[in-house]
Amino acid sequence: MRRLLVIDDDMGFCEMMTDYLMPEGFEVISIYNGMDALKQVLTAAKDEYDLILLDITLPGMNGFEILQRIRSRQNTPVIMLTGRTQRIDRIVGLEIGADDFIVKPCNPRELLARVRAILRRTINNLYEEVRPASERITLGDIELDGGTRIVRRNGEELQLTSIEFSFLEILLRTAGYVVTREQLAQSALGRNLGAYDRSVDMHVSHLRKKLGHKYRGIDRIKTIRGVGFVYTIPNPFDTD
Repeated sequence: MRRLLVIDDDMGFCEMMTDYLMPEGFEVISIYNGMDALKQVLTAAKDEYDLILLDITLPGMNGFEILQRIRSRQNTPVIMLTGRTQRIDRIVGLEIGADDFIVKPCNPRELLARVRAILRRTINNLYEEVRPASERITLGDIELDGGTRIVRRNGEELQLTSIEFSFLEILLRTAGYVVTREQLAQSALGRNLGAYDRSVDMHVSHLRKKLGHKYRGIDRIKTIRGVGFVYTIPNPFDTD
């Protein structure tokens, strides 16, 4: 049985999630206060929770602060929950390490689908990590090691989130060809994009910042308007 930690001061929402998710094979633990939740997460075993549902607005400590503390210690998948609609919430949440974002009130079936998609991706990533022979990709100044899931630029290790690593691996493997937003969402996020879902663009934006926007004066990741992205192939004869 998968263990989910719900951190939300809305007891009615927590009860609804418990009633809906338990028959689907999940054990649900709820905490209603930010400080209590942080203490519980940081003292828990590394693999005690398979996924965390984290509300932004909490008594004691807000969800952004909790997520930052979680990410400093562990990589447990986190879906952020909010009743707000401001885009800045999504930007901040994704920037500090959220795996996904959903606005309340939400359809329990949609939330369940998001949870399952992230857990599938987590399992796939674990498989990739323990697989004995993994491909190493080198393109220009970027080196990606599929076995250790480490990315280096000019020999210096970059700190990428799991999703950013997956995006980069897809883009490097298809360098020179356009990858659609839908393909990135399905392959790395494990779900389809909604009509106003900008999560793929946000993850690519963060990836660009970490890689450096340009390589030898050329954009590393070019946006193909209305379609997707392409990782440019460096000119092998350019020695500047």
